[in-house]
Amino acid sequence: MLLAVDAGNTNTLFAVHDGTGWRAQWRTSTSDTRTADEYMVWLAQLMELEGLTRKDIDGAVIGTVVPQSTFNLRTLCRRYFNCDPFVVGDDTLDLGIEIDVDKPEDVGADRLANAVAAHTSYENSLIVLDFGTATTFDIVNERGAYAGGIIAPGVNLSVEALHSHAAKLPRIAIARPDHVIGKSTVTAMQSGVYWGYVSMIEGMVRRIKAEYGKPMKVIATGGLASIFDNATDVIEIVDRDLTIRGLLEIYHRNAVQRPA
Repeated sequence: MLLAVDAGNTNTLFAVHDGTGWRAQWRTSTSDTRTADEYMVWLAQLMELEGLTRKDIDGAVIGTVVPQSTFNLRTLCRRYFNCDPFVVGDDTLDLGIEIDVDKPEDVGADRLANAVAAHTSYENSLIVLDFGTATTFDIVNERGAYAGGIIAPGVNLSVEALHSHAAKLPRIAIARPDHVIGKSTVTAMQSGVYWGYVSMIEGMVRRIKAEYGKPMKVIATGGLASIFDNATDVIEIVDRDLTIRGLLEIYHRNAVQRPA
């Protein structure tokens, strides 16, 4: 079985694929100081609940946007699962796509995994909208190449910034308000965050398509994608497993090339 690890700035996803589908998925808060031993204590208990043991894992792939966590995650795979993981970003790894930007080494592992999965699953030119710690718009052209994108502050970051930097504004939950015009501080903030992001999404997609000059399909992923799905018709597909599916594709491409 394969262990796929998607380490984002806020949360880290561990997922086990048994060859036919995802057997289990678990999330924990990202910490660049968590050791391999600490990861294993946590994972062992969750794996046991799913009837899995560490001996079931015979391969691993890691995508992380937190460089400080790479060593401990790699050590986890080597020490406890007896396998040398593929790490997205390593020079020797074959992603199967071209990275058509000025500095390919700067593109985050999650964005590359998204591009790989999007090109594999959906045809033609694509906009991949990822609702993570940052809200990103990534372009995958008709050849499957990663062709650049946009990075904006994430929804949760905006909510936290309002609360942290305005003395009288409370911390709010992200929710779709019934009306655009708020009748209280909370509903006014919810409208600003929710409908503000909807307007940003619609505006950015419109500008991207105008600049690109060809039809493009919009795929959304990330934890908050479903909240915005029905708020705008520019989002055509919500695919929450896009990133880990991209890691799976990268693993399979490179596993057949690695000497036994």
